[in-house]
Amino acid sequence: MTTALITGASSGLGAEYAAQLAKRGADLVLVARDEDALERLASSLRAAHGVSVEVLAADLLKPRQRAKVERRLADPARPVAVLVNNAGFGLPLAFETNDVESEVAHLQLHVEVSMRLIHAALGPMLARGSGRILNVASVAGFLPRSTYGACKQWLISFSRWANVAYTPRGVTVTAVCPGFTHTNFHERMGLAPGNEGIADCMWLDARDVVAESLRDAARGASVSVPSLRYKAIRRLVAFLPDSVTATLGGRGR
Repeated sequence: MTTALITGASSGLGAEYAAQLAKRGADLVLVARDEDALERLASSLRAAHGVSVEVLAADLLKPRQRAKVERRLADPARPVAVLVNNAGFGLPLAFETNDVESEVAHLQLHVEVSMRLIHAALGPMLARGSGRILNVASVAGFLPRSTYGACKQWLISFSRWANVAYTPRGVTVTAVCPGFTHTNFHERMGLAPGNEGIADCMWLDARDVVAESLRDAARGASVSVPSLRYKAIRRLVAFLPDSVTATLGGRGR
């Protein structure tokens, strides 16, 4: 039976990845800080789909707790076939007024932690000659958007290289780049629903984002940009000057 490990699994896209992978029959390892939320999700998925669900509560910014997750990924006796790097958070775009320690934690979680978990997973995946890694980035990675866009750009670039490097050895790596998606991500930044300044037509449903990204990963795509409208935006911004793309990147919070 395939086992998938998902970070940031207690809510939002992480919980949706857990639900869709469980529906496909995958056993799960759910990782997040909120153990109670993970246990509730695990119970519902076990009941609904009859899969095995392991709860691994960990703050990925704390080295000892992160090491538990790395060890789980690297354990050849309990192979993880799919890694979904989804944990993350956002900050206001005004870098100059943000607390610099919050910015450092933001960088560490999106870049360093993702890199460490990918590294831990790759060893046993390559030894088996199979595996799949999905790195949840953002369409913001194609736009100048303060440090959030910069972090996501790193994840996209690394995923593109890694997919080329490791696909011949049986392991695919896909950067998932959704646009604005209905989850609790913006609420955790202190914004009420509907207060982000984004037109309704630009919002995506988490179920559609996850379903399309899983299809793209199964095809071995280096980058998945769910929805035609965001695919078009990705292509368009490549031809626009920084002054315009930075303005576009500054929309919403």
